[in-house]
Amino acid sequence: MAETPNDVELRRIRKRYGTAQAVDGIDLEVPHGHFYSLLGPSGCGKTTTLRLIAGFERPDEGQVLIGGKDVAQLPPHRRAVNTVFQHYALFPHMTVFENVAFGLEEARVGAAETRRRVDEALDMVQLSQLGARKPRELSGGQQQRVALARAIVNRPTVLLLDEPLGALDLKLRKEMQTELKALQRQVEITFVYVTHDQEEALTMSDRIAVMQAGRVVQEGSPREIYEHPGTRFVADFIGLSNFFTGEVIAQESDRVLVRAGDGFQVWCATADRLPLGSRVTLAVRPEKIAMGAAPPAAAKNVFRGLVTVGTFLGDQTEYRVRLGDRQDVVVRRQNVGLNGSNNSAAPGSQVYLSWDPGVSLVLPRST
Repeated sequence: MAETPNDVELRRIRKRYGTAQAVDGIDLEVPHGHFYSLLGPSGCGKTTTLRLIAGFERPDEGQVLIGGKDVAQLPPHRRAVNTVFQHYALFPHMTVFENVAFGLEEARVGAAETRRRVDEALDMVQLSQLGARKPRELSGGQQQRVALARAIVNRPTVLLLDEPLGALDLKLRKEMQTELKALQRQVEITFVYVTHDQEEALTMSDRIAVMQAGRVVQEGSPREIYEHPGTRFVADFIGLSNFFTGEVIAQESDRVLVRAGDGFQVWCATADRLPLGSRVTLAVRPEKIAMGAAPPAAAKNVFRGLVTVGTFLGDQTEYRVRLGDRQDVVVRRQNVGLNGSNNSAAPGSQVYLSWDPGVSLVLPRST
């Protein structure tokens, strides 16, 4: 039985603008039916990569394969893709129905089939009662749904989305994240999604490619990316991390002891054999750290510190705790109980921090 090709595959793609290398030798494989996100800061090359898939840009080197066929030199209208942008580009003089039907009419689909497919697409995005309205009569979220309906009505192999929720307010954005993922599962179309929002990528994606300076620096599932970042950049960009830099001073089977700043020592679990004296950087997520007024019994990593700042975040409180003279550690605790009564550490309080060696992530020193 022949292996099904990936819906999208990039092979050693490069794109320059003058002397600037926007995309620098990217390899990507996007399997059929996946919600695949390109995540990174502004200027990392993620939108250029999307435009190379769409056909709005052509690569200087490499191949762009869609459904196993190289389309790198084909124009956008000859590729089995549609694109949804942050600015929806709806035709203001057309009704919702006419906007969604536009692509089908350009493809000379029959009137009865066009109506059936437009009605089906509007029903999918929960706008079946608004087909006669003009875009100016819709909210931002409704306009976004029209843009999605217009993109999926042609049944593309791949739907490309370039920060489509960026113009929405926070509450609506979170609602649309849920709806967008549900829609993707319903239509069973491969989505390639560009965003700089880490939480958005973690919430919706089946897989994520984290980009930096035109390259993919790590690729994997949201849990893999968050729990096992491969570089300091990824650990710092995806969520929040505390970093400790020092040298290995002891070993115990599957863990090592690292002497970090101000002489305090951190145990961390690692499958790698790290020689004594090795320089390493450790990352610890704020929610993995326990905080209390007394030291816990039989814990490997226990440190006494001073609370310098406490910030209420709604469902959590974030603390900054000073260890020694220089090391600040961020700790986050869920607000449970009446008025978040589990959190009582005021600035100036002495506290004890502790965490399991298994949550101390060892990162390459060079990062």
